[in-house]
Amino acid sequence: MEYMTGPVTSTQGNILCCQCGVAIPPNPANMCVGCLRAQVDITEGIPKQSTLHFCKQCQRYLQPPGTWIQCTLESRELLALCLKKIKASLSKVRLIDAGFIWTEPHSKRLKLKLTVQKEVINGAVLQQVFVVEYLVQSQMCEDCHRIEAKDFWKAVVQVRQKTLHKKTFYYLEQLILKHRLHQNTLRIKEIHDGLDFYYSSKQQAQKMVDFLQCTVPSRSKSSQRLISHDIHSNVYNYKSTFSVEIVPICKDNVVCLSPKLAQSLGNMSQICVCIRVTSTVHLIDPRTLQIAEIDGNTYWRHPFNSLFHPKQLEEFIIMDINRVQEKKKVAGAGARSNKHTLAEAWVRKTSELDTDHQYFCCTHLGHILNPGDLVLGFDLANCNLNDEFANKMNPHEIPDVVLIKKSYDRTRRQRRRNWKLRELERDREGADTDDERQYQDFLEDLEEDEAIRKNVNIYRNADIPVESDTDDDGAPRISLAEMLEDLHISEDATGGEGANMMTE
Repeated sequence: MEYMTGPVTSTQGNILCCQCGVAIPPNPANMCVGCLRAQVDITEGIPKQSTLHFCKQCQRYLQPPGTWIQCTLESRELLALCLKKIKASLSKVRLIDAGFIWTEPHSKRLKLKLTVQKEVINGAVLQQVFVVEYLVQSQMCEDCHRIEAKDFWKAVVQVRQKTLHKKTFYYLEQLILKHRLHQNTLRIKEIHDGLDFYYSSKQQAQKMVDFLQCTVPSRSKSSQRLISHDIHSNVYNYKSTFSVEIVPICKDNVVCLSPKLAQSLGNMSQICVCIRVTSTVHLIDPRTLQIAEIDGNTYWRHPFNSLFHPKQLEEFIIMDINRVQEKKKVAGAGARSNKHTLAEAWVRKTSELDTDHQYFCCTHLGHILNPGDLVLGFDLANCNLNDEFANKMNPHEIPDVVLIKKSYDRTRRQRRRNWKLRELERDREGADTDDERQYQDFLEDLEEDEAIRKNVNIYRNADIPVESDTDDDGAPRISLAEMLEDLHISEDATGGEGANMMTE
């Protein structure tokens, strides 16, 4: 007898499958994998086809019962949406893996590859891979239904400004386009003294009101009207109206402040010029270059009006001009402008060149005016001022002429203007013959005021060539560095991420 000196090794024996007789390692079911799968289907009860609803207008998918979500192809969000469609049937198995199988983006089909496990006969665990196919069907969402109807709205924002000029509205339009606040509007309607923005929810309208109050000096009030009431579920259906009133002051207006307000702003003169309207009204005193900013709350506590409207601007010619050294500040005086130069000028109306009558005035435009230049201004000496505060002023404190801006050749400026602005798509009640002139005034203000240009997207107009600077007449221009390229993004036809899923 010999003893084994090596280590004892145990080997596992095989058994025969109870169905087909193939030798297999022992398992609790005593069946091979093929027979086990033939006997038991762990994917039974899981649907192999399902349906997804897709809105072609807004590119969103329906998440039952009534939520529409934005998903790109083969994204994590779309995978979660597909799994939720068969979530109830997956409760009896264990999900191991899930992923997309590539399909043609325009085939209206999505295929999902799933790997699941389940305990079967006598505790044996079986793993199986199968494919679920989703059919993408078109269905318009409720929001797009309302947009297409064009007459359904839950809230409206009525923006009004009681003035003859629309410079503030043109500036406000560019701000809305830059911040893309027009995307949620159902409809934009232009009326005589303002704009109406229609929304499908009160929250979107409130967002627009908050934006307006941050960008232009204004005040607002709201109201709501009951449309319907369900007494069983206690649900009320309201239509809300927001009224936003912008201060009736525009750029280049001459205003007369109340004595109390002028004193609170640093003892500045009551007769001032509005040089800019942003979130506040920017004023300058043409006699001292003192500047002040008035917000909406201050204006409504101490309201004032414009003394003239833009059509009353008259053209003057500079006969003589002298730059004046800055006067010593008096006690309590406010800040002075560093961008303007104080000057004393003798001017004559271009309509009175055959006479010797001249006007003396102080102006804040000394940095751009020279003898012989044409300038636009208001004649206070030969007009009747119908203003509460101006009528109470000492006549010696009212200037004869207030100069507003230097005059250039408008036709030449339009011809060489190689940039453009975008406009809101809106319904117009009627075209006003004065709108084009007012819009040209706004474009000239953009060229002259760099502070306003910073808040506006200016696009290069490739149709107009860039002129050389040799024929420059001194008119302000916008440089190419401040312009954006006007991009035209076409529809992605490669089927990449973010491409349109559905096409006709």
